[in-house]
Amino acid sequence: MSININEKIAALRKQRGISQTELGAALGVSSQAVSKWEKGTSCPDIMLLPSIAAYFEVTVDELLGYKDT
Repeated sequence: MSININEKIAALRKQRGISQTELGAALGVSSQAVSKWEKGTSCPDIMLLPSIAAYFEVTVDELLGYKDT
């Protein structure tokens, strides 16, 4: 199982029609941090995962691409 959180964050952000700056402001991080997440050059801090999931109204499992088999 591979985790593609970068693709998931980008897709959720685009579905909402918000900018990287807006997402960063909502989460208390810079737009550059969001950009790095989406490019896959860095990952969000584990402590941010619940906040990101809550913002997009998904579970942390969904954010990480986990599917119960």
